[in-house]
Amino acid sequence: MTDTAATPEMETPPAGGHGAPDKQKAGKTALAVGAIGVVFGDIGTSPLYAFRETFRGAHSLAIDEAHVLGVVSLIFWSMTLVVSIQYVSILMRADNKGQGGSLALVALLSRHMGKSKYGWLTVLLGVFATSLFYGDSMITPAISVLSAVEGLTVVRPDLERFVIPIALVLLVCLFVLQKRGTAKVGALFAPVMIVYFCVIATLGTIQIVQHPEILWALNPWYALNFFLIDGWLAFLALGSVVLAVTGSEALYSDMGHFGRGPMKLSWFGFVMPCLLLNYFGQGAMIVGLDAAAANVAIQNPFFILAPESLRLPLVILATLATFIASQAVISGAFSITHQAIQLGFIPRLSTRHTSETEAGQIYIPSINWALMIAVIILVLTFQNSSNLASAYGIAVTGAVTIDTLLMAVLLMGVWKWKKWIAIPVVLLFLIVDGAYFLANLTKVPDGGWFPLLVGAIVFTLLTTWARGRKLMRERMSEVALPMEIFAKSAKNSATRVPGTAIFMSSATGGVPSALLHNIKHNKVLHERVVILTVLIAEEPYVDPDARCEMHDLGDGFYRAVLHYGFMEETDVPLGLKSMERCGGQFDMMQTSFFLSRQTLLPSDKPGMPIWREQIFSWMLRNAATAMEFFRLPTNRVVELGSQVRI
Repeated sequence: MTDTAATPEMETPPAGGHGAPDKQKAGKTALAVGAIGVVFGDIGTSPLYAFRETFRGAHSLAIDEAHVLGVVSLIFWSMTLVVSIQYVSILMRADNKGQGGSLALVALLSRHMGKSKYGWLTVLLGVFATSLFYGDSMITPAISVLSAVEGLTVVRPDLERFVIPIALVLLVCLFVLQKRGTAKVGALFAPVMIVYFCVIATLGTIQIVQHPEILWALNPWYALNFFLIDGWLAFLALGSVVLAVTGSEALYSDMGHFGRGPMKLSWFGFVMPCLLLNYFGQGAMIVGLDAAAANVAIQNPFFILAPESLRLPLVILATLATFIASQAVISGAFSITHQAIQLGFIPRLSTRHTSETEAGQIYIPSINWALMIAVIILVLTFQNSSNLASAYGIAVTGAVTIDTLLMAVLLMGVWKWKKWIAIPVVLLFLIVDGAYFLANLTKVPDGGWFPLLVGAIVFTLLTTWARGRKLMRERMSEVALPMEIFAKSAKNSATRVPGTAIFMSSATGGVPSALLHNIKHNKVLHERVVILTVLIAEEPYVDPDARCEMHDLGDGFYRAVLHYGFMEETDVPLGLKSMERCGGQFDMMQTSFFLSRQTLLPSDKPGMPIWREQIFSWMLRNAATAMEFFRLPTNRVVELGSQVRI
């Protein structure tokens, strides 16, 4: 396997003639526009609540020029360090064949470092970062939609009683629409988000022109002075300031959809300037008001930026933007789940493809409805976006801190940076990200416990499934009969019947239990017997030319392997079409698939605690069938049961 992602990739020169650079530029621009609609919704809707919560949170900062300049300066430098440098400039260069995200990064590190001494720790960190993502994907739709709908109270205070019902209706509609896929509404995402970013930038610019002194916040001294003035309160305020960079990890996770170049163009050329103009505009507006008016405006500065006649349209636009941001997070949860299934951390789940042309557009019903129930409970429990802000941030800062630790392994273990360069870089980001994470830990009693609880539950489920599968394979391999010996003994002891029998096997050695049970009870063998294993590589996509692997065992027995990347769909019938060497073409009407279904039995010496065995058994019973997962023809499948002790 070639190590194409071991070092930052260089731009390849465009192929073609005189017009090739122009075409490449046009394609990059189109992708950059598309990324604005799909990727940047989460971080793009942060101005709705981030600046406000820094002053309105439990720490209650004084509303004066020094504090406003300090907060705006912190937001600017946080966005610069965490998003622009750490994620966009460094981590996005750590792509696993074009894919990003914690799991893709772990797979990249595992592939390059092999079975190193601390490889298991790298995997656990990546799995925990993934677990925290699920907590984030529950809170993001709730806080985003609620904060937008709360803008109605700025238009008319008496509409406050309708905020929660309207938000719940929008959120339920959002989840119900998931099964239709994003292909049709996706075309509307970019124009809406571009209008949204232009509007918030314009509103911010108007205030900056009126109060240009806010631009002093570009000086990091004002961020430092904030800590010199308030100390502990400034540290607590970090828990709200970090809301301005929520969505940074999602940028890395969504890199595979648009590519590093277009996303960098979108961020530096459009999204970041628009966001900063709005944050600086909110600060400028507060600085320009007297104390009484500032205390009123800080309740919802995002909407008060707009003239009174334009506030209702701004509420509608912001609601559309939060709807799109929530859509992106939910789609991200489907994508992360698909990766985790393929990498062996989650049992097979029913997955539907919502687009005939885009393989990445999938819908996982169980994840969708679980998220919807969690979001509804969050809205009804926390009641408003300010309360939800207390729960928000821990999942994001936890995942960002873990990514920093993984980045340390990447810089020194894979890219081989010199230690005198790598260590200061890693320490800088550990200090920044660690400070945000510690500040958010102070919010645990006020709601921060929720994403931590979700993360702990998901982490337990993921590691239990991975451990249980490993134990099952070990137990089954202990009693497995070598295929070569079985083929020689079985060729004359059973009646051969026309057709092809494909026995699915999770191991590349030994005889599948389904084959043993079939010959034991039915005493027949098909003319062609294929032992088929599907292997998932630690890279997103596998070269189609390397998809198939076949070994002729003689006497009509074959061992075949189909290789897939962790982002690919495991369509076995489609894969078999390219495996003509395996005794000829596969005619699905003459082919039968035999599957093994394992039942767990208590063991005298269990490989993991009983409570984890019970969880694993429950997950095994509720996993989607191999028939559905591998897209096997329903009328050509036979299931045979077996019992396993772990």
